[in-house]
Amino acid sequence: MAHQDYVSRKTNKKNNPYKSNKQAPQQNGSAKLKVIAVITVCAIIAFIYGLWKIDSATETTLPVKEKEVPVITPKTTLPAPPKEKWDYPEKLKTKEVEEGQYEVETKGPYKLQCGSFRTQKQAEVLKANIAFVGLESYIRQAKGSNSTWYQVYLGPYPRKRGAEKDKHRLRSNNINYCQVLLWK
Repeated sequence: MAHQDYVSRKTNKKNNPYKSNKQAPQQNGSAKLKVIAVITVCAIIAFIYGLWKIDSATETTLPVKEKEVPVITPKTTLPAPPKEKWDYPEKLKTKEVEEGQYEVETKGPYKLQCGSFRTQKQAEVLKANIAFVGLESYIRQAKGSNSTWYQVYLGPYPRKRGAEKDKHRLRSNNINYCQVLLWK
């Protein structure tokens, strides 16, 4: 059987139920478009007319008055202040503020301890990670009750603010669990 070309085949336009007459919707659509355009233009003209009417109404209805400047004579005095309902203004007049001598106590230098490990190799790994951040750390050997611990710390810092600053810098580089302690 031979192949037939159904796409390019000419069909009878009058009897084709699948194709509708496209001229009627286009004329109907263009008529609707014209009506919408006319309504829109009328609405814009009405809006502009309304604005013009409001503007012209405000100019004509407001009477123009000259500004009256009040004359202040030197003999005018201020009225007496109203009587207070509360008595705290009188108490504030006689209140005295105590001044104390305060001294800021410096507790001493601080250190930032970032870890305590049982093996020196683990402590050196943390020290290397801290070095990648750009800070210098130290390892201290501490004798515990059962075994030896290797502590990784930074410092000494003269103020706690410097230790906190480095702590936040380490935390932003995923080195957590650092604590600010007094230098002992």
